[in-house]
Amino acid sequence: MQNEASIGYRLDSVPLSGYHWRLLGLIAAGMYFDSFDIYIAGTVLAAMIHSGESTLKLNAMFVSVTFLGMMAGAWLSGLLGDRFGRRFCYQFNLGIYGFASIAAALAPSMYWLIFFRLVMGIGMGAEIVVGYGTLSEFIPAAWRGRFGTILNLIINTSLFLSTFLGWLIVPHYGWRWMFAIAGCGALVVWFLRKSMPESPRWLASRNRVAEADRIVSNIETACGVDSTAVIAAAAQQLRHPDTRDNGRLGDLFARRLLTRTITGITVLVALFVVNYAFVSWIPTFLVKQGHSVSNSLGLTAVMFAGGPVGSLIAFALAERVGRKWGIVLFSLICAGFGAAYPFAQSEVAIAALGFAITCCIYVLSSFSVATYVPELFPTELRLRGSGVSNTVGRAVSIVVPYVVASAFTDFGIAGVLALIVGTLLVQAAIVGVLGTETRRRSLESIAAEVGNTFAAGGQPNDDRAASATRP
Repeated sequence: MQNEASIGYRLDSVPLSGYHWRLLGLIAAGMYFDSFDIYIAGTVLAAMIHSGESTLKLNAMFVSVTFLGMMAGAWLSGLLGDRFGRRFCYQFNLGIYGFASIAAALAPSMYWLIFFRLVMGIGMGAEIVVGYGTLSEFIPAAWRGRFGTILNLIINTSLFLSTFLGWLIVPHYGWRWMFAIAGCGALVVWFLRKSMPESPRWLASRNRVAEADRIVSNIETACGVDSTAVIAAAAQQLRHPDTRDNGRLGDLFARRLLTRTITGITVLVALFVVNYAFVSWIPTFLVKQGHSVSNSLGLTAVMFAGGPVGSLIAFALAERVGRKWGIVLFSLICAGFGAAYPFAQSEVAIAALGFAITCCIYVLSSFSVATYVPELFPTELRLRGSGVSNTVGRAVSIVVPYVVASAFTDFGIAGVLALIVGTLLVQAAIVGVLGTETRRRSLESIAAEVGNTFAAGGQPNDDRAASATRP
């Protein structure tokens, strides 16, 4: 009988084809509307203040429940995704998010809008965990890192669209249409994604091997591969029995996976701290430093142009430098730019350093949340591991604005940059010491490394790890 390693071998052996790109499109579409809805908050809240429908206190509550919902969604998606499957969890959370968005468009008051935002946040927090995790289980090892960066790039372009549509729609038709667009878009994707198959790796991990085999055979046919020949090759390459169990949440904090869990939590906490401390606050910093609002927004636009550039750099380096050392390298580079930023005097220097920092942040985003974190955990714990890491990251992001405000009040921009630089250096140290490199390795090989680390005097079973890797 084929085991999970055999299914993984076959998925890694197929050539890249239109099937993989269509799958990327289905996953990206749902996550795009998720991100779109996050970015429309600023436009909607400003319009509601202007119309008298909200207050600063209620706006703050709206933002807070968004983060609380996303934190809860990240946690629940890990539990549900590993228990009931990637496809079920994906459709479930997208349905919640879509219907809640439609309800938000019809909200009779700000208090109802805040409630619907909490429900939307649960769907939004779940989407990022399930989306990246699901993609990693389908894409061949040689392309997995690059597909993660492409997905990250697609999602982040929603910032431009949400800003543009907000400018075009809200002044003339009101804020409700922004939620209606997001909700209708999510429900259309929900319908399209009904045809998306379940992850064969997850099916095999639940001993539903016949279903996994059928899906993989369909993928092989779509990619022009002879299933019989690949199955025979897998049988020759994979001679070791599958000793994996179903996994429990507590396993993430047991000896064999603790370093992986610490690594996953570290990179997401660092990403959220750096992103919210710099990207979300830089316009305020510039105004506080004496720049006009117009000049501040102009400089910010130049800086944020580094986002797409960072994603493209990550695409080029994901399978060259690798995820572990890419995170370490760009943490140090970003820390260097951050240390120099407080000394920038001219607008050109401020814009250039801001562009470089933004670029590095998006490289780190592509390497970490989009690719590295889902790779760290075995199939039976992949979404729970990603969910725990995202939950802690979201929890920290709730307090980051207060820490940033305090640092800026007491020490100015230098205090905020010190927070960012310190976070990046801690990340580089932890990932450099505890992290494992996942570049061009099958998910089964990465999982086998931790599964056997303590089986024989603390040394990994290199034979099994190698046997699970694509030849």
